[in-house]
Amino acid sequence: MVLRGGIQCDLLLANGRKIPIIFVLLVLILVSENGVRASIHEYKNEAFIPRFNSFFFHGGSEGLYASKVLDPPKNTPTDDNSKPLNGKSFIRFESVTFRRPAEVALKQNDYQQSTGVVEAIIVEVKDSDKIGRAYMNSNAICCNRTLAKEGVCKVGEVIIRNSPDNPEWPKRLQVSFEGVNEEAKMDIQTVEINRTGMYFLYFVVCDPELKGTLISGRTVWRNPEGYLPGKMAPMMKLYGFMSLAYLILGLLWFLRFVQQWKDIIQLHYQITAVIGLGMCEMALWYFEYANFNATGSRPIGITLWAVTFTAIKKTVSRLLLLVVSMGYGVMRPTLGGITAKVTLLGMVYFMASEALELVEHLGNINDFAGKSRLFLVLPVALLDACFIVWIFSSLSKTLEKLQIRRSMAKLELYRKFTNSLAISILLSVAWIGYELYFNASDPLSESWRRAWIIPAFWMLLAFILLVVICILFAPSNNPTRYAHETGEDEEEGISLTGAGVVVGGELASKVERKERKASITSDHVFGLGEDVEEDKRE
Repeated sequence: MVLRGGIQCDLLLANGRKIPIIFVLLVLILVSENGVRASIHEYKNEAFIPRFNSFFFHGGSEGLYASKVLDPPKNTPTDDNSKPLNGKSFIRFESVTFRRPAEVALKQNDYQQSTGVVEAIIVEVKDSDKIGRAYMNSNAICCNRTLAKEGVCKVGEVIIRNSPDNPEWPKRLQVSFEGVNEEAKMDIQTVEINRTGMYFLYFVVCDPELKGTLISGRTVWRNPEGYLPGKMAPMMKLYGFMSLAYLILGLLWFLRFVQQWKDIIQLHYQITAVIGLGMCEMALWYFEYANFNATGSRPIGITLWAVTFTAIKKTVSRLLLLVVSMGYGVMRPTLGGITAKVTLLGMVYFMASEALELVEHLGNINDFAGKSRLFLVLPVALLDACFIVWIFSSLSKTLEKLQIRRSMAKLELYRKFTNSLAISILLSVAWIGYELYFNASDPLSESWRRAWIIPAFWMLLAFILLVVICILFAPSNNPTRYAHETGEDEEEGISLTGAGVVVGGELASKVERKERKASITSDHVFGLGEDVEEDKRE
């Protein structure tokens, strides 16, 4: 932290910018310890935390856009200060009450107007160096007598140096305990935001005798377009766009599905399920964010459904990639003895993914990520690694078998599939590197307006990979396209095939008779000659 003529105590970031070490500690500790429930931040008799020479409570952190200058229409709803909400960005204090211990209140003089002060500090992250000061080889948030003699602050108040270009910021609001009263209540007031930035709200107590003070009430944070925090606002448009993309893909797939319904196999039903889950997932998230934007709170019911559909869709998508890599639907009609292993991996992944999504989304709107998410990311990352290893191991075996059997058309199909997966993995690794750099160089979410591109990339990559699978494994009237190879792949197990798939026995004889009518011998269907015939057809 740097004050003019003071001591430097900063954290140097990767981009060369310095961030006050006091502010970093406040944010990292408090955000991890205090959960924020909604854009309407509620406080339920929560305690202040001792830090340095103060006690403070983290009241919220959000990216806020500057208010827009708009002429409010008639009958526009207004806040408690009779200011129109339309186009306004603000933080409003509602029913914020502080309660100090009874024994502390009884020590005071009944006739004193102020027997203790609590301050609400609103600071933009770029002005964080204006809060607190390094003094005598230690950090100070509250002013002491020595600093007061220097004329930089008043005893018992938070040390604040106002910005030269905006003298009223950082914003300081004070509320005092009176006489022997145990409670002090803030007046309903609104702080309008006229500059776009990442804002933090802290409630600070500098009087050591007020240790044990509790806070209750709520603050309302609003952007010009609604209650969605600035970091989340672009996500609503993104989910709307992705909902439309999945809808178009679903319509095109349905048309192809209907045209070739006689040649549909179970693999096509799984692809249909992934498309349907994607449509439901994106639509639910869009409505969840739209409701949040309109009301200021996240509806638990819709969020639970959205989170669950996300976990199911991610699980089914990975299982689809895995079974396709094993040659299911093209090389083999069943998964045989490994069905149980595939199912177990899917169940474990679903539970880990569901837990992560719940922690990340259920009731959370804070634009600053907490530490609890990190512990749940690791299991999901390890399971993703298991999927990747198993997928490419299976692809290697499948390609090797196709080369031995000289099934050239299917070999070309799986080479394209392998190349697509390889490109997606390379892009994923590169993007993970960028994401790590982005988070490391922006610990206080100063680049919150660009943060939406991180989840957008993963959504887009998953969608593109699904489109590639739809193209490569689209329903076809070619009788040899999905004809199964005989041999060691015909393991005993639960049959996963549907209409149009030949397993053996009576079904095999029916297909054989059908092929005789077309003057194609069974060797062309099940033997080495199938690929020659397929190449001729193509």
